[in-house]
Amino acid sequence: MRMYDLIYTKKLGGALSPEQIAFWVKGAADGSLPDEQSASLLMAICWRGMTTEETLALTLAMRDSGKRLDLSSVPGTKVDKHSTGGVGDKTTLILGPIVAACGVPCPMFSGRGLGHTGGTVDKFAAIPGLKVELTDAEFIRSLRETHFANSAPTGDIAPADKKLYALRDVTATVESIPLITASIMAKKLAGGADALVLDVKCGPSAFMKTLGEARTLAQSMVDVGTAHGMQIRALITRMDAPLGWAIGNALEVMESVEILRGEHGDSELAQMSFRLAAEMLILGGAAPTLAAAQAQVQACIQDGSALATLRRFVALNGGDAMALDDFSRLPQPGQVIDVPADRDGYVAAIDGRALGILAMDLGAGRRDRNDVLDLGVGIRVLAQVGKKVAKGDLLFQVYAKADGSIAPNLYQATLTWATTPLAPTPWLLSTIGC
Repeated sequence: MRMYDLIYTKKLGGALSPEQIAFWVKGAADGSLPDEQSASLLMAICWRGMTTEETLALTLAMRDSGKRLDLSSVPGTKVDKHSTGGVGDKTTLILGPIVAACGVPCPMFSGRGLGHTGGTVDKFAAIPGLKVELTDAEFIRSLRETHFANSAPTGDIAPADKKLYALRDVTATVESIPLITASIMAKKLAGGADALVLDVKCGPSAFMKTLGEARTLAQSMVDVGTAHGMQIRALITRMDAPLGWAIGNALEVMESVEILRGEHGDSELAQMSFRLAAEMLILGGAAPTLAAAQAQVQACIQDGSALATLRRFVALNGGDAMALDDFSRLPQPGQVIDVPADRDGYVAAIDGRALGILAMDLGAGRRDRNDVLDLGVGIRVLAQVGKKVAKGDLLFQVYAKADGSIAPNLYQATLTWATTPLAPTPWLLSTIGC
C-alpha cells in the first residue's frame, strides 16, 4: 500500500477504505510515514471531506492507536459529556457531581486550556492538592466510590490524534468536520463510556460560528457514535458571550460551587448545566422523561447531595475539600481592579473571545503549552446582555497579579451598546440524536 495512492484518491474526491485509513493512521503515529504526506492527505480531506463510513474508520483507527479504558467493573451505564468549549464554560464542574449524585456513573477525560478558552483540568487544578492526572486504577476507584471521575487523558489515549492534530494546527486544516469529529470521538470511545451527551457551541465566541456549521458537526459526531453502537445526543447551544460571571480558574470553581449550593439557579450557565445533566440521566437510565430527569437534578441541588458528591470526589483524589466551603483557601489574586461603565445604555453584546484573550494576558490562560498559569487571576463579568447600565456602574472586576496593571478601555471595548432594551434570545438552539 502506498501513501501516494491514498492522497491521489482523496484529491479526486474518492473514498478511502478502512484498511487504507488504518495504514495512514498507524504510519502517522509511529513515524513510518513522512509528515509531508500526512499533511497532504489532511489538506485533501479538508477540501474533499469524508463519508460517514470514512469518518468512523478514521475515528476507530485513532482510538485503536492507543489503549482503551475498560470500565466494565463499574456497575451501570457510564455516561460522558463533551463540550466544544468556550470562554467561561465550566459545565463539567457542575453537571458531573449532579449526575453522579443521581446514581449514574460519570467518567470524564478533560483537557488543559490553550489560547483564550480555558481547560477543565486547569479549573480543577485550582483546588489545592487535587490530583488531576489519575492512573487507570485511581480513575476507576473514583468512579466506583463517588460515581464521578475526571482526569487529564494520559499520553497513551489516542496518541495518533495528538500527532495528527499537531500537523493540522500548522497546516491550516483544523476546520474540517470529519477531522474534528474523529479527534473528539476517538478519545471519547477510548474512554470507555457507554453513552455521550454533546454540547456543541454556536456563535461569535464559538468555534462553529453559524447554526448550520454547528448542526453539521453535531450530526457528524452523532452519526459516528450511533454507528459504533453508542447512545448519543447533541445539544447545540448559543455561545456569543462568556458563560457565567467567572473567567479564570479559581473564580470558575467558585461559581460552580455556588450553583451547586443552589445559587444563580436562573442563570444561563445553571440552566444549561442542569439540562445537560438531565439528558445524561436519561441516557443513563435513571429517568424515563426529561421532566423526571429535571426533577432529579433539582432535588439533588436542594438536598445538597450534588455538592456533597463534589466534596467526596475532591477528598478522595487528594484535594482540599474545605476549599469548596471556604474560598479563601483557593488561589487568590494580588489585587482586584474595578472597571466602571463609561456611558449610559443597554448592553447589546459581550465579546467573549476578547475577554478570553484579556484573561489569558492576566495569566489565566496559556499562549504556549509550556506556560505556567496563575490560577488566582481572572475576570468577574458583572455586565449582562440586555441589562441597563448607568455611567459609573461596575462592568468588570479584574483579578490581577499584585504588580499588574490593566487598560480599562480594553475591557470596556468588549461591550456593544444599544439605546433600547433587547429581546432575550434562547440559549438552546437545537437538539440532535436519541
